[in-house]
Amino acid sequence: MNVTQEILNNHIIYGASDYTAPSSLVAGKSLNYADGPSIQRPAHRELSTVPFTFNFQSDVGLFGVENYFTKIQLKIIGDKVFACFEEEGWECAAIGLRDTEEIFWDLAVVDLDTSCTTQNTYECPIIKANELPDVGANGYFSVEIINNKTNNIYNDDWVDVRLYSKTREEHGYERMWVKPKDFFYVGIHARNTRRLPFDVSCVVGLQYADFDSIPDKREIMKR
Repeated sequence: MNVTQEILNNHIIYGASDYTAPSSLVAGKSLNYADGPSIQRPAHRELSTVPFTFNFQSDVGLFGVENYFTKIQLKIIGDKVFACFEEEGWECAAIGLRDTEEIFWDLAVVDLDTSCTTQNTYECPIIKANELPDVGANGYFSVEIINNKTNNIYNDDWVDVRLYSKTREEHGYERMWVKPKDFFYVGIHARNTRRLPFDVSCVVGLQYADFDSIPDKREIMKR
């Protein structure tokens, strides 16, 4: 083996220094050798209830990682959610447990153990806890990606944020509709050779709808 040639090859790949830490890779224009979450080996997060907001705050670029990918796996069961999803014929109501009257409001007693019968023009209410509406097997959750930015236009203009489908295809919209057991990717990309801070939110499950009621079918995640 020609040792001299091997040393030269190493310098071509990693730069003139033998120190191969990510902070030195920029000088050698070898960012592709840096270690970071790729779309083949992304960071991994799981979600079991909705709605929920993932917050991503860090830096990307310059020190080795040009692209940051996170895989978000949905495992929504539906028996417990943190929001009220209205259905046809139903409206959401908030029940507060208080013992003092307020202006324009009277106290009411709710006894869930007492049987109820219709009286005059009043029908018995059905009190349901927050749960997913029954839309059959075609229920989809909304996913929205929001670039909160850092109030520095010289940095923010060079940071791209994207949603990717389960087949690792770039989604062309800021909103995506996914099924309760699906997964998708969030990609954050540096488009300049300097360190760029980012502040990104991914909001999952603000809306839940069946296939037919989704206004723009192009926003549905590709299968």
